[in-house]
Formats: sequence, C-alpha cells, structure tokens
Amino acid sequence: MLKLSKLTDYAVLVLAQMGQGAAHEPIWRTAPALAARTGLPEPTVAKVLKILAQASLVEGMRGARGGYRLSRPLSSIGLAEVIVAFDGPIALTACVDGGDGTCHSEGTCPVRGRWDPVNAAIKRALAGITIANLAPPERAVPFIPDPAFHRVAAE
Repeated sequence: MLKLSKLTDYAVLVLAQMGQGAAHEPIWRTAPALAARTGLPEPTVAKVLKILAQASLVEGMRGARGGYRLSRPLSSIGLAEVIVAFDGPIALTACVDGGDGTCHSEGTCPVRGRWDPVNAAIKRALAGITIANLAPPERAVPFIPDPAFHRVAAE
C-alpha cells in the first residue's frame, strides 16, 4: 500500500492554511496561530514548518514580528515536492529509480526495471497536483457594515 506519513499529511494541511487569505501577497504566520487554526499540536506545527523551510517551500523570519510565509503561491507547490521533503524519494519498490536498493531478490527478479514506468507515472501525477488543488477555495466574506461606524459617521 502506498501511504504518506502523518507529517506529510500535516504539511499539506499547514500549507493549505497558510494559503488562506494570501492570494495576492504571502502573509506571515506563527506556529501557535497555525496550530490554533489547524487543530494540530504546536510542536508538530513547528516541526512541519522547519522541514518546509528546509525544503524552501516556506521562508521563516526570527524575532518578535517573525513567523513563516509561503515562499511561492500554493498553485506552484506540487504535492510531489511536499512528499519528497517529508518522506524522501517517491519509489514504489526498492529497485526503482529513487528506491533504497535494499531488495534481496534484485539479481534474480524477473520484473526488475519494469516498475520504473509505473513509478514515473505516479511521480508525474503527484507533481501535477498542487497544494492549491487540495486547499479549500477561498470563501468570499460578505461585507457587513458595522452599525457603530455608521452612527458615528452620520453624526
């Protein structure tokens, strides 16, 4: 079974949350704020952000006004990039390009090399899906006038 790690799943969630409201310009977000909005524990969010920063998917800034922001729009961050950052190379079996090469039947395997086209197709499919494809669409927030504002403006 092909299965992503929990951290990869959390990374997609954190990236999708970081993209909310950041359509025109990346917004700086803190780990505590992202933890509150995603429901993930703060240490987990901090760990995810650190790995995302190492993969250049987000950029961080230290200090009192610091935080993290997307390094580029969600529409240009491929799911494959996130998977590789957290789970390593995408490889269905040990003998495919990018595999760990630990197959004990490598020398006598009748299907050796035949998995490569399948693995390449899966890589292409995952690269063609962006985090923007997985993120919920931006919801338009209706304008609701503040009655106190209108009262003051009218006086």
